[in-house]
Amino acid sequence: MTSKLDRAAALAEAMRARLGKLKRKLREQASVADLTPSQTAVLLHLEKQGPATVSSLARAEGMRPQSMGAIIAELERAGHVRGTPDRNDRRQTFWSLTDGCREMIRTGRAARQDWLARRIATLTPKDQDLLAAAVELIARIAEEGQT
Repeated sequence: MTSKLDRAAALAEAMRARLGKLKRKLREQASVADLTPSQTAVLLHLEKQGPATVSSLARAEGMRPQSMGAIIAELERAGHVRGTPDRNDRRQTFWSLTDGCREMIRTGRAARQDWLARRIATLTPKDQDLLAAAVELIARIAEEGQT
């Protein structure tokens, strides 16, 4: 007989594997111009938090400023970010997304949303109800992890 914890561990493994596969499928739907996970994290941080210095980005991502500087340099070469000198301290540069990068993010999200909606639309109404319940449970699990 399996214990409650054993069942939870098996469910956790299955859920992690399936969500990982879904994440990979979603990533396939919108080309992100061969960005690394670190580059993607920086772009999403800048999108959500607004302009930031290399130092603050490094702290937010848990890496050395030198490593973050290399990431920013690559993103700048690709035309995804631009730097603006700090008005108060010209030694500092604030990095922000370019309009082209914002559009790339927007179209990528739209492509992923469209693909997922089309896949969900192929499910029966009963399966869509089950999925809606599962989404609520996943949200509860994720929220409980925040405390």
